[in-house]
Amino acid sequence: MNNIVEIQEWFLSQCDEDWEHSYGIKIETLDNPGWRIEIDLTETLLENAVFEPVQLDYESDNNWLTCFVEDNKFKCACGPTMLDKGFELFLKWSKGI
Repeated sequence: MNNIVEIQEWFLSQCDEDWEHSYGIKIETLDNPGWRIEIDLTETLLENAVFEPVQLDYESDNNWLTCFVEDNKFKCACGPTMLDKGFELFLKWSKGI
């Protein structure tokens, strides 16, 4: 299964006619260029889970990535070719909980 399909399934599994009205997933572009992902963890099994921050190839123009949890959100900023890797790290963490 690919990471987009799994993110869709994770999102759908959180939807309970309440959560999706206040929380969700945001995917935006960055101007350097790159991507930003924010996934709300409030009222999910991941709400109080520990996530060890990840930083990869931060000096690279296209293949850099940083992921961390802050303000009860999984946050990832990454280069233009690393969006799938950001989802992969989130999904791997979510399956370990």
